Parts: sequence; structure tokens; C-alpha cells
Amino acid sequence: MFDPTIFENLKVAMENHVYDLDNVTGQIEVTNRKDRLEMSVMSREFALEFNLVNQKEVSAEIILLASLKDLAAEILETPIVNPGCTLLIRFYKPIINVTLECRQIQTLVQRIWNQEIEPTQTLSFTYGEANNLYDNQIEIKFNRQINEDQMADIPELVDHVMQTLLALNRI
Repeated sequence: MFDPTIFENLKVAMENHVYDLDNVTGQIEVTNRKDRLEMSVMSREFALEFNLVNQKEVSAEIILLASLKDLAAEILETPIVNPGCTLLIRFYKPIINVTLECRQIQTLVQRIWNQEIEPTQTLSFTYGEANNLYDNQIEIKFNRQINEDQMADIPELVDHVMQTLLALNRI
């Protein structure tokens, strides 16, 4: 019988919780979903992108990754290896005042998530456009892998994402 991987179990739990916020409570709107198997390196990626209802300017993306090494360690039951998945959270927000808004975002994200988590902000713009608008990608990468032991933390994780979305919409 097929035994789902850690990746599959976490993906289903994350997907169910996020889609309940879209379809049942109507708090968010899911705007993109990715479920990829990268054949060249045999890795998996699952991502859900969403925004708060009536606040479409800022969006969030929850990304779950599993490399071939992660999947093989689990399937082959490699001793001494603790298999798991990588979790990334990304926020996308347009900004105008880079110095001021990036500093505010940095402080905000560290306050909501953890003082020790250092978010990465990557700015881009479209050359030739007259406005001074930058697209800011704010990424939170966790320093350890997750597995089914963190399944019960999914509602709290998504709550943090929603708190961050609400706060980023105010900046």
C-alpha cells in the first residue's frame, strides 16, 4: 500500500487549512496554486498564494519544498537522517519610499515572526515606467526543516501570515 511522504501529508494539511479560509470563512482569496515535480532534479514544490479579501495590493505565498535527498532519505528510511521539508513564506508588496518602507517592513516582520528571523527583501522595478514603484518580495526562511510533528502548528503559522498581511497593508 502507498504510504504518503512527509511532503504529501504537510501539503494536504496546509492546503485544507488555507482553502477553508477562502471557501468557508471568506477571509482570504487564493490567487495561485503550484504543485510541481521537477523532473530534472526530482524535487517537489507546493505553493499557495493568497491575499486578504478586499486588500489585494499585498499577497502572501506559502511554499513547501522537498529535495531528492529529503524524499530519498524518507522513502529509503536512511538511518541517522531526520527527513523533512523546507518551508518558505513570501510576501509581495509594492512600495515607493525604499529606505522608509523597507525599514518598517523589517521591524514589522521581526516583531510578528521572531526577533531572530531575518527577512530578506528583494526589490525590483520595471525599467521605463514613469512611476517610482518598486515590487518588494519579503521572504522568511526558517533555519530548520519541518515534518509531521509540526502539523498542529499550521493554523498558527497561517495566522501569522494573515497578521503580517494585515500589517503590511497598513504600511
